[in-house]
Amino acid sequence: MNRRNFIKKAAIGIGISNIGFCLNGCKSLENKTVFSQSMQKPDVVLIMADDLGYSDLGCYGGEIHTPNIDKLAENGLRFSQFYNSARCCPTRASLLTGLYPHQAGIGLMVEDQGYEGYRGTLSKNSVTLAEMLKIGGYQTAMVGKWHVARDALTKKNIDNWPLQRGFDKFFGTIPAYGSLWDPAGLVEGNDFIEPWDDFFYTDAIADKAVDYIKTADKSSPMFLYLASPAPHYPLHARKETIDKYKGVYDKGWYETRKQRIKNVKEIGLVSEDIDVKIQDEASKSWVMEQNKDWQAQRMQTYAAMVEELDRSVGKVLQAIKNNRKINNTLILFLSDNGGSAEGHLNDTIERLNSPWNSSFAPEKTPNGEPVVKGDIPGRPLGGPDTFGSYGLNWASVSNTPFRRHKIWVHEGGISTPFIAHWPNYINDAGSICNQVGHITDIMPTLCEVSGTKYPSIFKGKTIKPYEGESLFKVFEGEKRQRKPLFWEHEGNRAVRINKWKLVSEYPGEWQCFYPGQDGKWELYDISEDRGELNDLSKKYPEKVKQMAKKYKEWANKVGVVDWEIISKG
Repeated sequence: MNRRNFIKKAAIGIGISNIGFCLNGCKSLENKTVFSQSMQKPDVVLIMADDLGYSDLGCYGGEIHTPNIDKLAENGLRFSQFYNSARCCPTRASLLTGLYPHQAGIGLMVEDQGYEGYRGTLSKNSVTLAEMLKIGGYQTAMVGKWHVARDALTKKNIDNWPLQRGFDKFFGTIPAYGSLWDPAGLVEGNDFIEPWDDFFYTDAIADKAVDYIKTADKSSPMFLYLASPAPHYPLHARKETIDKYKGVYDKGWYETRKQRIKNVKEIGLVSEDIDVKIQDEASKSWVMEQNKDWQAQRMQTYAAMVEELDRSVGKVLQAIKNNRKINNTLILFLSDNGGSAEGHLNDTIERLNSPWNSSFAPEKTPNGEPVVKGDIPGRPLGGPDTFGSYGLNWASVSNTPFRRHKIWVHEGGISTPFIAHWPNYINDAGSICNQVGHITDIMPTLCEVSGTKYPSIFKGKTIKPYEGESLFKVFEGEKRQRKPLFWEHEGNRAVRINKWKLVSEYPGEWQCFYPGQDGKWELYDISEDRGELNDLSKKYPEKVKQMAKKYKEWANKVGVVDWEIISKG
């Protein structure tokens, strides 16, 4: 049923004069979506993957087996131009609040940098999706990775843990990452707990999500946030799943990326004539690679993590079908950033050539075996005695057909697969939506579909207005022109206004992979060059000047501090 028919039925059923409440304070039906109090509010399930690249899913051109997520796309909308905030916790803060990361208090990571936009924990002048939906009568639950609070391994301050930010139930981890076999900072409710025998995190959060769905009150709408730890490093997966990908990556990253580019074009996610480099400029030659079998096994393990993530999504979908109303459940799926170029070859931070250690890595496995940290050529990944990654070369495959990776704000770092599934209200299911969207759009979308007014005051605090724009009309096929979008992370900056994108790369610690970066603005026509290869800044200097001015105004508004100051602080 589309929105107009929905409004018509509501009006006929109870009379125009008695229609309940209007969203955003509207007083009439004209150009507004009106929900009746007698109509059932949708359940909402929000699923976020961790470090998943743009083309890793089968429905986005990847060779990885993801039938459950592909089914969501088949019966929903795939967005070709949806954006995140380039890194784990800034994206999560923005997703949860509808604000830009700096406004939400997490302009960098979860350490206090001494500035309001960089406190490393959610701002009290924000309201989370869970807090907002509880106002609208929703029961709320979360499973998985939180990563928007300091003191992740202690209970020194739990003010910004999930139960204190609107969730009725929580099972998951507070820190950034950890072993899937023995995760650091595992919590249920407000209490740290120990993993049980045969524990595997991806399975555990799926099982908890299923339990929450089964036990939810059927008379009230439900909001479930599933924040998967996969496929963020360490690359951990079950051996039988890893073995399914034997031989798939033996031709290397160049050929895999080449095939993905072909697939992405055939699907229609990018224009047929997009000009993209087959190989990222920092990628090594596969022909010259001396450890081909080991390198292929790294990607096999990553692929297995994605497949196991998909399997967990399948469990949740089946639970919804069995216990709720799948046709009136809005399911949103996305990733927090692009694939990660962070590698730890021979237990070093490759870009710094310095020793690598992690406070989130266990010293021993649950069986008492030593955990070998880092990426050791010849040593397969996946088991509980490993703690490694897949590196820059495979990350470039994940982010096909774009440039750069997680942390950067070029398209490879900020472009996410985004799927919306809601049979009752999404028109033209199975289609690709080319309209621009952003994670800040999820807050106003859920306000609208739930009929909940976004608060200006919450728990005695003045709440900052959300920055996004509702996607509800987009779900029905209506066109919108997205207002300008902005990014800043570790000095990497970007502005997108309609087809134009202004972007710059901070000349920092990644210079060993991408030499020659000087922080200058680059200008791209995204409608013709989403691969960001043809810099038009010299051709259109006035456009650069105008957009740079808008960036500066935005940066001042949201509290961006010059990266030179933050990085030396």
